[in-house]
Amino acid sequence: MDRLDNTIRPYAWGSTTAIARLLGAEPTGEPQAEMWMGAHPGAPSRTGRGPLNEVVGEDPERELGRAAVAKFGPRLPFLLKILAAGAPLSLQVHPDLEQAREGFEDEESRGVPIDAPHRNYKDANHKPELICALTEFDGLCGFRAPGEAADLLAGLDVDSLKPYVDLLHAHPEDAALREVLTAVLSADPDEMAHTVTETAAACDRLGGAYAPYADLAHHYPGDPGVIAAMLLNYVQLQPGEALFLGAGVPHAYLNGLGVEIMANSDNVLRCGLTPKHVDVPELLRIVRFEATDPGVLRPEASPDGEEVYATPIDEFRLSRYVLAEGAVPHDLTRDTPQILLCTAGTALAGHIALAPGQSVFVPAGEKAEVSGNGTVFRATVVA
Repeated sequence: MDRLDNTIRPYAWGSTTAIARLLGAEPTGEPQAEMWMGAHPGAPSRTGRGPLNEVVGEDPERELGRAAVAKFGPRLPFLLKILAAGAPLSLQVHPDLEQAREGFEDEESRGVPIDAPHRNYKDANHKPELICALTEFDGLCGFRAPGEAADLLAGLDVDSLKPYVDLLHAHPEDAALREVLTAVLSADPDEMAHTVTETAAACDRLGGAYAPYADLAHHYPGDPGVIAAMLLNYVQLQPGEALFLGAGVPHAYLNGLGVEIMANSDNVLRCGLTPKHVDVPELLRIVRFEATDPGVLRPEASPDGEEVYATPIDEFRLSRYVLAEGAVPHDLTRDTPQILLCTAGTALAGHIALAPGQSVFVPAGEKAEVSGNGTVFRATVVA
């Protein structure tokens, strides 16, 4: 079992206080957006045996287990994070596995540099993800029903939004969503900037359900993603609640602190709320144009005290234990790799004491018992 020393990524949208508060540290005054736990080569966790990606690479079967290597290959298939959004992230969508492979092979064959700003596919993997709230957490997830989106836009009484309202009423559900998102992202930039300015003023004036979009416009003035965001479900998670984000589902995180886990991929297609490249044709190929319920997840408790966030994929499995002082230790030993993360109180993982924000890597088959008085999240795979 290895204590992890993890990198904090200073992306501009990060909170300046949330991660520091979790760690019991003084804020640096700079944004702290994500703390990465895992073997991603961009910022691998450090252990007493070296960077975790190198530790895994030296003997994958010992660290990950034979079944996990057979199913996912010789690398840790998930990345665990603490995510602290102090400002909205970009509105985005992720490809499914087949789309990722096709897109990656296409860009490779065309010689698009892997670090080119207009490159969409950094690898050939999909990127399903799960976010579990540690504080109240605001986000956007999946399309609203077209009628609901039309009512929201119409309520602003902005003339330049009326063509989108008409489109939402004029077509069947999936076609209406495609038509409007295409129109928004393809609009003349100057005309769209004017529309967003008028929309922001109306959102400011009305407040209430429109307040989140006024905030988006404040952070991204003139950005078409402000209008696109109004097509999506607004979701407010309470601590312990989660969202699963599958392929093709447009989403954005707006504010809050959470535990995030994802398949080990960097593939992102952006829809807006960003100065970065937006590839509209490729985006429209990936997005699933269907109205969905955002599907807030609550953990399912098992008799042994494990609370599991059920998802339909195997690259990661997230659960938590709420530990009680004096209780019998939980035996977490299993034949797959694990990362254990303390988010509240104190915990003892084997012989390693964990405070909030601290974590350990447990190789496959390694004896792992957890006790204490706090909350521990467990990340592993289904193999």
